[in-house]
Amino acid sequence: METFADKRQRMVEEQIAARGVVDRTVLDAMLAVPRQMFVPPSAAEFAYEDTPLPIEEGQTISRPYVVALMADALKLTRRDRVLEIGAGSGYAAAVLSRIAAEVYAIERHAALAELASGRMKDLGFDNVHVVHGDGTLGWPEHAPYDAILVSAGGPSVPDALRAQLAIGGRLVIPVGATPRAQELVRVTRLGQNEYRQEDLGAVQFVPLIGEQGWIVHARGPDTASAALPQEQTSPAGLAPWQLP
Repeated sequence: METFADKRQRMVEEQIAARGVVDRTVLDAMLAVPRQMFVPPSAAEFAYEDTPLPIEEGQTISRPYVVALMADALKLTRRDRVLEIGAGSGYAAAVLSRIAAEVYAIERHAALAELASGRMKDLGFDNVHVVHGDGTLGWPEHAPYDAILVSAGGPSVPDALRAQLAIGGRLVIPVGATPRAQELVRVTRLGQNEYRQEDLGAVQFVPLIGEQGWIVHARGPDTASAALPQEQTSPAGLAPWQLP
């Protein structure tokens, strides 16, 4: 009988390495994280299939290949401090934590943030710190970050996230004119006010909701509109489930 470890090995070989992600640190991180622990028990048997899966609060966990692709695009080192926006189940943050020194993750759904934090504790991933809050404003208390991963699609790159990127840091985010279709871009901070942006391909993510993302109207996220420019505020009052 095929075990979860067997399925994980096959996932990495067939879905990720075979499609061009060959960085050994990324592949090893994907092998190290038990994806079945980041989905509801009813979906565990499908955890290593090449598909997004539903999780709590009506959200989804991204396909394994997409998580690996975005981790690869960040060009992480063992010394890096990473910020993730849109933690969801915590799976991507867990993968990043097997490569980088520290991972700070923000999730707008309080229940998901609490679940993600509990999973990190259960798995011993003590270099991941999760809070509930508006991810479009970042987490300035721990800035600057060597890398920022945004796991939701926004109308543009939030200014708050640009400002929290270290010189030489990389930010990977889906950006698009509509809430449901985007281009994955990598922004590299070259200097105090100088950035380089590269297109990495078409993707489809859930909308990035927040002050510097999309605003959802009563009819749902597909009728979201871009937030009007506002004065940047500090995300005071974040409810943290930060691990010891």
